[in-house]
Amino acid sequence: MGEYGEAGSGLLDAAVSRGARETGASVVLVYVLPPDGTALRLAVLSGVSPRIAAPWVRVPLTAPIPVADAVRERRLVWLGNREEMARRYPRPALVLPYDFALAAAPVAEGPTLWGGLVLLWPGSHPPRLTARERGAVLDCCHHLAELLRQSAALGRPFAPAPRPRLVARPRTTGAVPGPAEATAAVELIERLPGGACALDLDGRFTYISGVAAELLGRSAQRLLGTLPWEALPWLDDPAFEERYRAALISGQPTRVTLLRPPDTWLSFGFHPDPSGITVRVTPAVPDPAVRAEWRRRPTPPAGTSEATALYNLMHLAASLTEAVDVQDVVDQADDQIMSAFGAQAVVLMTVEEGRLRITGYHGYPAELMARFDNVPLSSGTPAVRTLTSGVPHFYSTFAELKRDYREAVHHDDKAAWAFLPLIASDHVIGSLVLAYDSPRVFPPQERAVLSSAAGLVAQALDRARLYDARNRLALRLQSALLPPTLPHVPGLDAAARYLPALRGMGIGGDFYDLIPLDGAVAATIGDVQGHDVDAAAIMGQVRTAVHATAGAPPGEVLARTNRLLTDLDAGLFTSCLYAQLDLRRNHVQLATAGHLPPLLRHPDGRTETLDLPPGLLLGIDAHAEYPTVELPLAPGTVLALFTDGLVEAPGVDLDDATLDLAGQLSQDGDRTMESLADRLVSHAERSAPRGDDIALLLIRAGLPPH
Repeated sequence: MGEYGEAGSGLLDAAVSRGARETGASVVLVYVLPPDGTALRLAVLSGVSPRIAAPWVRVPLTAPIPVADAVRERRLVWLGNREEMARRYPRPALVLPYDFALAAAPVAEGPTLWGGLVLLWPGSHPPRLTARERGAVLDCCHHLAELLRQSAALGRPFAPAPRPRLVARPRTTGAVPGPAEATAAVELIERLPGGACALDLDGRFTYISGVAAELLGRSAQRLLGTLPWEALPWLDDPAFEERYRAALISGQPTRVTLLRPPDTWLSFGFHPDPSGITVRVTPAVPDPAVRAEWRRRPTPPAGTSEATALYNLMHLAASLTEAVDVQDVVDQADDQIMSAFGAQAVVLMTVEEGRLRITGYHGYPAELMARFDNVPLSSGTPAVRTLTSGVPHFYSTFAELKRDYREAVHHDDKAAWAFLPLIASDHVIGSLVLAYDSPRVFPPQERAVLSSAAGLVAQALDRARLYDARNRLALRLQSALLPPTLPHVPGLDAAARYLPALRGMGIGGDFYDLIPLDGAVAATIGDVQGHDVDAAAIMGQVRTAVHATAGAPPGEVLARTNRLLTDLDAGLFTSCLYAQLDLRRNHVQLATAGHLPPLLRHPDGRTETLDLPPGLLLGIDAHAEYPTVELPLAPGTVLALFTDGLVEAPGVDLDDATLDLAGQLSQDGDRTMESLADRLVSHAERSAPRGDDIALLLIRAGLPPH
């Protein structure tokens, strides 16, 4: 389901409220891991504005962010203070330089990952997480996992809505006041010295006392429901919004002194709680040096607040710095730019062979995008004009766009557009289009910010395209070194699978092979250390060496291959398992060079892990020996050879993961090896994000006649 079901959202709401109450956290964020398993999506949050959390709505599992590490490595991540955050996670520390403590933990049940949980405590929290708090965090994760599992089991898997859901905190003290009590409370506030305001989590005025309205120079009626930095131009100062954000994130009081023109100085004290911020406004007398410095500052222009612009650009720059391939850049641009600049649609286009191709988009239907994809650079569209001129164009209404393009047709339901050139190394490589549902004025400051954002995207895209080109070349090399298909061997049912690791992990050196022999068949699987072109090259040499010696006893095959690899002195070590199945005598001989032991499923469904004598990894000692083990192989027995990517996951014991794989292998004995291979790989993908390649080779030999 694309939106929250009422029951599902209610269940998560209650779990979030309970988690906040039992852990004492001031901010709670719940992430869900979609089926593709490549990025977390923020589903529910409490104690912080969705506007502030917008840059973290989508978190790739490869990102150096606490929640990504917690989910990927299946462990609780604890950061006790600002210094620890800056040391271990500089990107979020750069964007949120405030005092707070943070815990991130995986939401998992058994081998299945459902998402992640993030909790923030005020900066006054001790640097260590107490045993009670740790237990409460883990209980909350367990409760969330159970809810998500139940939802999936009922055929209604939970899917986050396009925007995260904000859960309001219930009142923790006192009953809801009646009319008389409310009147008395207002009178009490009015009698206090200075003025008082209330801001909700999003920063909007929800209450303004009479004294506060007088000090701010605007009636309470005109201010209620507005953002201070938008309703009062003199509050459009980075210091004001930054202090509001600092109070909300750190959970601690903050203060700032600002000038209300022409000569009234006001002190703003921010006092946060999980439902919003109380602001005390009082007259102030600043230091003469502060007065002089303030008067030299230029008046901020109208438009997007300066603090918001800086916040968004800083986060966009940090995110794009870590984007690896083009898809990463597209995902970051979609997520960050739309939320940062209030756009309802975004389109990223690049030049390819004299045409403008749509590289990524969000907020538009696919049918409309297909109409504008692959447009020649000779066409007279705004996106092409922006590309060829290198100059951004802004249209506040369709009428404005129509004046420049008389043949333009209003294909979409948007009302305003920004067409921005993507310039990298002084070359225009594409166009970025932002579209808005309502007419929009683009003041000079906002135009400059949007152009800066487009420049950041262009530089990241230029780097990513180079990475993609190199990666495609490396993957082609790796694919060429693996067998395109398995040979047909009479009386043998075999299947193989190879899956590269998550995007951004590089290429690997996992390999497998099935080699027909006279009355027998050899099977091998291995893993070269590393994730680069060198690993792929060594993998090809190992495969060639095994092929050249196949037919000799397994221990001798590995010994010869080891001597070759040692002579190469490549500095990379390789694990390898070699098995030779005698199809006439129904037995198998095996030897291993530090590789994971294979699994054997007997015809009756019983599954065991073969205990083989250990051997050194290939490439360490030229004189290493590899003992051979011989076992009977009853007709219908399944032999499973695999690399560690199929079972290894951070935070999961390898023996437990192997037992889990054996359990999967023991089920459905009538499946073909192709069907069984799909099942095992699918189970591994559901269990944990892949941090390594997966290679799998299944063999069922000596099939009884039907």
